[in-house]
Amino acid sequence: MTDTRWLNPADQKAWRSYLNGSQLLSGQLDKELREKHGIGLPEYEILVRLSEHEDRTMRMALLAADTTMSRSRLTHSVARMEKRGLLERSTIPEDGRGVNCVMTEAGWQLLSTAAPDHVAGVRDHLVDLLDPEEMATLGRIFTKVFDHLSDTGA
Repeated sequence: MTDTRWLNPADQKAWRSYLNGSQLLSGQLDKELREKHGIGLPEYEILVRLSEHEDRTMRMALLAADTTMSRSRLTHSVARMEKRGLLERSTIPEDGRGVNCVMTEAGWQLLSTAAPDHVAGVRDHLVDLLDPEEMATLGRIFTKVFDHLSDTGA
């Protein structure tokens, strides 16, 4: 136990503020999407990532990495969304083993309708609470965290 570098009171307070704030923020954004559009934040992120790729199509493995979901969790989410007609899966002919995920027109319509409300929520609950310097600092902080965890294979 002597090797443990315990958090000092200021670090502990900041850490807990981050945990509580990020959980409440994610929960609020998820709640707003579910109430207004019948889709949760993880499903919304799947649609966003697909919308950013050519033909609104991505390999499932890449989509899992992009959304930071496990492949298993992504497969379950995509299956639910497929039943709603928002996505389709298809094998990749030249690969034989790979699977593509494709956003349907219904998925695109849902994303197009939900995006303005989601962006308003992000603004209301985060962006507009911070000044531009704080927002830039937040971006730099989480770029460091992302790069560190991506480099370690987490």
